[in-house]
Amino acid sequence: MINQDIKNTLKEIAQHSGHITVLTGAGISAESGIPTFRGPEGYWTVGAKEYHPQEMATHSMFTQYPDEVWKWYLYRLGVCRRAEPNPGHLALVEMERRFPKRFILMTQNVDGLHLRAGNSPERTFQIHGNISYMRCASECSEAIYPIPEGVSVKAKGEDLTESDRQLLKCPACGKLARPHVLWFDEGYNEHHYRFASSMKAAQRTALLLIVGTSGATHLPNLVAWEVFRRKGVIIDINIEENPFSRMALSSGRGYFIKKPSAAVLPEILEALGG
Repeated sequence: MINQDIKNTLKEIAQHSGHITVLTGAGISAESGIPTFRGPEGYWTVGAKEYHPQEMATHSMFTQYPDEVWKWYLYRLGVCRRAEPNPGHLALVEMERRFPKRFILMTQNVDGLHLRAGNSPERTFQIHGNISYMRCASECSEAIYPIPEGVSVKAKGEDLTESDRQLLKCPACGKLARPHVLWFDEGYNEHHYRFASSMKAAQRTALLLIVGTSGATHLPNLVAWEVFRRKGVIIDINIEENPFSRMALSSGRGYFIKKPSAAVLPEILEALGG
C-alpha cells in the first residue's frame, strides 16, 4: 500500500490544474514477461562472434549486417507480440481517461503495449520508436510503415526468407527499410521521437511518475531534471534504487516506491480519483 503522505499529495494534484506526466521504461514491460534485452536474452551470435544488445541496436551494425539486425528485431517482435498488457498498463489507460487534457505518457519501450492497452497515440510519446513499424533506411521520406503481415517473426538462429527481404523494403522508393527504433548511436528528434514535445510537456508537469526505468538514456533524464528544476512532484516506482529514486527523494517533494508497478499504479490511480 502507498502511504498516506503520497495519497494526500496525489489528491492535491488531482484537484488542481497541473499536468500529469508518466515516464515508463523496461520495468513495466518486464512485468508482462518482456526481457530488457540488455542482458543475456538479447545476446546475438553473428558468425563466430557474440554481440551484446548495445552493439546490435546500432546504425553501424545495421549498415554492416542488415539481415542479422532484422533477424534480431523480428525475434524481439515475436516476444513482444506474445506479451499482454498488465494492470499497470491498464491503470495508465484509465488515468488518461480521467485526465484527458492533463495527461502525457512518455515511454522508452518499443513493444507497443501501452497502445495495445488503450492509451491514445496522441498522448503517448514513443520516444524510442515502435518495433512493429519500419521506415526507409535511406531516408527518402519521414514516413513510418507497419511491418508487413507477410514478414514472419523469427526464432533465434532462424534466417530471413527471400520473401522477408522483399517485404522489408521502403514502399516509396524500394530500398531497404529499417526498424523504427532509436539506436544507441543515434540522437533524438521531434518527428520520430517527440523530443521537443517531451520537453514542452516537462515544463508544465506538476506530477511526474517514473515507472520502471533506471535513467540510462538521455531524454528521460532531461525530462526528469526539468521537472525537478521547476519543483514538480516526482514519484519513482521501481523494484531497485536508481538515479531517479535519489532525485525524487532529494527534491523534498518526491517519493520512491520500491514495489512492482503493476501493484502500485492501480493504487496511484485510486488516490488520484478524478
